[in-house]
Amino acid sequence: MTHVKLDGPELFDFWVLAACWVGFGVVLVMGKSRAAKAKTDTKRNPISRLGFALQGGGYAICFSFVRRDLSPIVPMPKVSEYLLAATIAAIGIVSTCICFSAARTLGKQWALVARVVEDHELITEGPYAHVRNPIYLAMFGMLVATGLTLSRWEALLAGILVFLIGNEIRIRSEGKLLRETFGAKFDEYASRVPAFLPRLF
Repeated sequence: MTHVKLDGPELFDFWVLAACWVGFGVVLVMGKSRAAKAKTDTKRNPISRLGFALQGGGYAICFSFVRRDLSPIVPMPKVSEYLLAATIAAIGIVSTCICFSAARTLGKQWALVARVVEDHELITEGPYAHVRNPIYLAMFGMLVATGLTLSRWEALLAGILVFLIGNEIRIRSEGKLLRETFGAKFDEYASRVPAFLPRLF
């Protein structure tokens, strides 16, 4: 069994990441609880399940190939380790906050896979005013934070690739579903709000 020794920035990142994952779990439970009160689905896109599975596969790759002793992902000076640790912590905390805000904004329309329920509304406020899929952005942030903290660099790159393929499938399937439901209203929204990464300017 590999002996894992944590100290300094590695210990800091490990506990911040653990807390963020607990926060993500709370958001999922909260979202599912709210979604359970929604009326019967009127539309679903089963292709999004494939995307969800690939996103999960990206996480599985990162968790399966952990660095020995959780040493830095690449050799670097000690000061760079602390800067990286602060960056990882920021990514994890911001991602958790984005996910919480997005789930709260969605309310009864929250779901793990693309769907439309009765009385479905096109949400364009809160984090959805900046990106159309803020939960996917938060998931990606957690993948990156996890990989930088735990994974070998090769596993992180492979995990990111698999995740982004699944992410694109989900974005396209969800966009198709919303376009069929809201027509020109969704097209106007999509023309001014990016799907995944927010515009810097």
